[in-house]
Amino acid sequence: MAMDIKPSLLSFLVVLLFLLFAQSSNATNKIVEVNKICNTTIHPSFCSKILNSKPGGTNRADLITLVNYTIGVVRSNVTNTIRLIKSLIRNSTNSDAKDHYELCLKHFDYDEGALGEVEYAEKMLKAKDYQGVNVAASGVMATVDGCVFGDSPSDPVFPDHSSLPKYAEYVKQVADIICAICNYLTGIYK
Repeated sequence: MAMDIKPSLLSFLVVLLFLLFAQSSNATNKIVEVNKICNTTIHPSFCSKILNSKPGGTNRADLITLVNYTIGVVRSNVTNTIRLIKSLIRNSTNSDAKDHYELCLKHFDYDEGALGEVEYAEKMLKAKDYQGVNVAASGVMATVDGCVFGDSPSDPVFPDHSSLPKYAEYVKQVADIICAICNYLTGIYK
């Protein structure tokens, strides 16, 4: 009798493991309509434009493909923003502006800023830690706000007439798309 229980128990465990694996992989292989994802973002039309610009289209793109693509987009935009900030620092004749741009460089650069958060998002994606990706994307948004609005609510907002605020807003909106996709990956949205 003990022989009969062991094979059936083993069969049960194999079936259970298969079902658990199949269920967890379904979330990552899931295809969600771009409009459905974008309707959960702050700027749905911007989101749709970004996701629909993916080479090869989004028709059959799963959530992992979309988040990986979007992380690449935000990395590219953070890198371009860093280039812009370095140029603004070099060409600034106003000491207040220069101080502001140097602060922004810290908020965007690798060590303390958005670029470091993007690298963390990539690492978390490889580890299949989608909540970690979401946290990193939220970190990108927070560091961008630190540049634009200052580190604390009592900081005065610098009257920046350069293209930096526009670049920063673009980065923030792309990071918001990553958060939206991750909300589907983690099961917050279905």
